[in-house]
Amino acid sequence: MSDARAKRLSQDGSVEKAVIEVLEERSASPSSGVPAENQDAQLPSPPNLTEEEERRIWRKVDMRLLPILTIMYLVGSVDRSNIGNAKLQGLLTELELTGNKYNIALVSIMSSHFRCLLLKKLRPSRWLPGVTLAWGIIATLMGLVKTYHQLLSLRVLLGIAEAGLPPGAFYFITMWYPRHMVQYRIGMFWGGATFAGAFSGLLAFAISFMSGKAGLLGWSWIFIIEGLITIVVAITAFFVLVDLPDTATFLTPEERAYVVHKKSTHELIFAEYDNSSVGEEEHFELRQLWETLTDWRVIVCALINASVITPVYGITLFLPFGFNTVISQLLSVPPYVVATAAVIGWSKWSDNVKTRSPFILSGLLLCLAGFVINVADVSIGVKYFGTFLVVIGSYAGFPGNVSWLGNNVVGHYRRGIAIGTQVMFANTGGAIACNIYRVQDAPRYLLGHLVEIGFVSMGLLLLPIVVVTYVRANARRDALQREAEEKGMKVDYTPEELRRMGSNAPDFRFTL
Repeated sequence: MSDARAKRLSQDGSVEKAVIEVLEERSASPSSGVPAENQDAQLPSPPNLTEEEERRIWRKVDMRLLPILTIMYLVGSVDRSNIGNAKLQGLLTELELTGNKYNIALVSIMSSHFRCLLLKKLRPSRWLPGVTLAWGIIATLMGLVKTYHQLLSLRVLLGIAEAGLPPGAFYFITMWYPRHMVQYRIGMFWGGATFAGAFSGLLAFAISFMSGKAGLLGWSWIFIIEGLITIVVAITAFFVLVDLPDTATFLTPEERAYVVHKKSTHELIFAEYDNSSVGEEEHFELRQLWETLTDWRVIVCALINASVITPVYGITLFLPFGFNTVISQLLSVPPYVVATAAVIGWSKWSDNVKTRSPFILSGLLLCLAGFVINVADVSIGVKYFGTFLVVIGSYAGFPGNVSWLGNNVVGHYRRGIAIGTQVMFANTGGAIACNIYRVQDAPRYLLGHLVEIGFVSMGLLLLPIVVVTYVRANARRDALQREAEEKGMKVDYTPEELRRMGSNAPDFRFTL
């Protein structure tokens, strides 16, 4: 490889560090245990490609990764939320879920999400299908429970198993795609969760006709059949899902070289760099954990994510309301169909303009309008329209949140820790949502809606703070770079120094 020379500025504002001369330094790749210099010897030099050839490679990657990931998340979302459908099919009565027992069972699904870091040590093609298989078995067994405590125990186990997929898949996607191609892919993946809201309602409606078969009520068959579907998907995923780009056998050596270098290196043949001009830190150190967890931007972004995802839990588990069982099952379908289209459309648009925050803002505003409508004393039809706004805003806004944080955190482990933190905060909001929509508050759920408005308002207050911070940081670095170039001043940084700086590196620009 040739030397890469990048003129950038340092965040601390010192002019003498404004222009950087970077000398190449290879590091070991943890994905395969083979030193990077040996891997580079195995891969050919990245080819010079036309735009159409590049698109063809990314379509090839998309077709191999996204369908199976989306289906896995779809069935996982169905298994996670089908307790709401089971509630309509006799679950509360048969298991005597009086008082707050149902709400406690909902909270039990919350679990730790830092296990996405295991993808750096374990093969994604084994870990992700493995956790899917585990929760499919547990979800199936939920259909056979006879007591509240049995249900509670399995919900805890389901939460532990399911916790490995969403952050793991988000992290996995960021390891494959450049940062301004990430949201559309996360949107496709998250679209599976969105469509699950429609699919779950339709499937539950169809399964409900099996009530009484083999001595089981409809709620039992919902858990059993949907759990068995998940098991089939997981077994299929073992044969379809792949690992990281440098070992992807479905790509030719030249295509692997293109993806690897496009994502992580500083070859000058590319029009723009990804997260850094010299790649990212790939080895874990405890300082990365401390630096990420004490970064106020990560915490604030996690709080914004909670403000978006908390409405998702509330809507998924408790709405629509005010109708009989059959109509409620069917009326849950249209909002999720529309939201699925919005998720994919917004995500594609966001990647095209390389901007995240306006889409997050739009989602929050839709949620706010939807909850205000549901708090108001209006007809049930108008309230149903309000649920459309909440479903669209919360589901369509979420991929932007995950992509935004992933775009602005540099380093494999830093990003994994940040995403885990973000999902953990989101699940805290989910735990709150499970307890503010109480059975005794039906059908208006004023307490729940008002608390949700509080969460959304928090996001609307915090979002501009982060945007202004990023705008000012980018402007400061641009100004210092121009000043340093005019004065012909430069300081040499090693690649290792730049990697350790992460998003504080002088050549890094925040995505807005």
